[in-house]
Amino acid sequence: MSTSDRAKSKSPKSLGGLVPFLRPYRLQIGLAVVFLLLAAASTLAFPVALKSLIDQGFVAAEPGQQLLNLREHFGALFAVGAALGLFSAARFYMVTWLGERVTADLRSAVYAHVVQQSPEFFETTQTGEVISRLTTDTTLVQTVVGSSLSMGLRNTVMGIGALIMLVVTNPAVMAQVLGMLVLVVLPSLYFGRRVRKLSRASQDRVADTSAIAAEVLNAMPVVQSYVQESREAQRFEDATEAAFDTAKRRTKIRSVLVGFIITATFAALLWGLYQGTQSVIEGRISAGHLGQTVVFVIILISSVAVLSEVYGDLLRAAGATERLMELLATRSPVAEAAAPQELPATRGGSAVQFEDITFHYPSRPATAALRQLSLNIKPGETIALVGPSGAGKSTVLQLLLRYYDAQQGRVRVDGVDVRQAGLKALRQRIGIVPQDSVIFSTSALENIRYGRPDATEAEVVAAAQAAHAHEFITALPEGYQSFLGERGVRLSGGQRQRISIARAMLKNPPLLLLDEATSALDSESERMVQAALEAAMQGRTTIVVAHRLATVQRADRILVLDAGELVEHGTHAELMARSGLYARLASMQFGLNTDPADPAEPSGRASRASRAPA
Repeated sequence: MSTSDRAKSKSPKSLGGLVPFLRPYRLQIGLAVVFLLLAAASTLAFPVALKSLIDQGFVAAEPGQQLLNLREHFGALFAVGAALGLFSAARFYMVTWLGERVTADLRSAVYAHVVQQSPEFFETTQTGEVISRLTTDTTLVQTVVGSSLSMGLRNTVMGIGALIMLVVTNPAVMAQVLGMLVLVVLPSLYFGRRVRKLSRASQDRVADTSAIAAEVLNAMPVVQSYVQESREAQRFEDATEAAFDTAKRRTKIRSVLVGFIITATFAALLWGLYQGTQSVIEGRISAGHLGQTVVFVIILISSVAVLSEVYGDLLRAAGATERLMELLATRSPVAEAAAPQELPATRGGSAVQFEDITFHYPSRPATAALRQLSLNIKPGETIALVGPSGAGKSTVLQLLLRYYDAQQGRVRVDGVDVRQAGLKALRQRIGIVPQDSVIFSTSALENIRYGRPDATEAEVVAAAQAAHAHEFITALPEGYQSFLGERGVRLSGGQRQRISIARAMLKNPPLLLLDEATSALDSESERMVQAALEAAMQGRTTIVVAHRLATVQRADRILVLDAGELVEHGTHAELMARSGLYARLASMQFGLNTDPADPAEPSGRASRASRAPA
């Protein structure tokens, strides 16, 4: 939503986005409204009972009878108070339950929606901002649904009831008061709009601080190695101060709004009360009538004061609801097929075809990551993708997993266009071992089982043994039940990678993707991981992405990409004999001199003579 659209939208209407989350709890809402009305009615009954006490409690001539009358009226007042306490407690429970329930549903819905977004969403949205919406914004919504909204409705009912009673009992005076109250409302609307805009801005600034914190805390080794702790602390402080300044402006305007409403309303009602005292002196109304009027005035003033506070909370919650609804309205460009086509059964691996693929990342529309790429990979084949950085190797894997859809051409897995296959079925058919292994904050057992949550412990152990991870896992203090720490901080890089390989092996997919799986490892770790990878590659189609050419020499075929195009393909020996881009890359890595006339650095484009579909 643009800034102009935000300015145009009406603040209370923004809360309408909560209606789908409230609808399943109609019964609870109905009960809350009933208890709310009963509590308000009990409050409004108090001045009537007080009038009876003043006017009728002292009319008896005999002291004994007078005492009985007073007891009777005080009993009525106690009954009103008891009813008020009972109904208020029931109302408080119901509305608090609703606030907690709706907030939990909203938070779950937003999170479930976010995790289904394609990587394009995370190219433009910071993780800290999403976390801020899941925490700060939903907490504001909880405050409104579980407290402020109930208080607002209750005080609205009491205020209207008190106003009606005052008009009925003192019509001439209250006509003047109502005219004065209209003059109070107009400035309030102006200030209310300004409060709402600043509320939205304040929440955006808080989200900025969350984004900075999430980014820096996930990169603490780099921050500390470059001795940038003070700089990052200052950056966070600056963002926090910006949030405080915005909140201060919002609070200042809201304070003016609250003070104006209360003062103006109090002045108007005091005028009405003054007129009432004159009526008692002149004998037009009784003392009990005046006492009743005083209490109704107090109820009306307190209701208006509470409503002015609640209105500020509603404005803040409206901004929070806007942000949450914007997030829920985000639609992933990678959509599930309307009628997903079933993937056929496989034996010995999956077949993969890229048919004239051209693809641009959404964040880089002017640069093609892949250009007219055609590949044909047979079941059980091991294919290596090599080439300079930015050649498009990892893009091939992302299109296979359907993180993105190509602008031109088709990607097929086992003969089915990935756009027509069910996303879940497609991704269940693929296992991936990324360069940066993701380790969750749980045990080694659960980390491996993430590939197949229903796997038995014996199956997990078998996968770990195949991935050469069993030995170091059993050496941990609690073996497979050992907590690995956030992002696997208790493990070495090679150990994390072997956990990742065991996870993929347990999943047992027919198609395995290895994305720079050994690039960040030392020689000893690489030897262990390479042995694990060779075990994982058995009996399935494997696509290996690597810069280190020593890891791909035994592939069935090597495909060389440059600037998004397939420029060479063949075995290691065939490609070395051609003295093309692959041979140049090998010469740099292995110290070979394939062609003294060629420069040491690849030219950036090799001969296109062998660019036929691989």
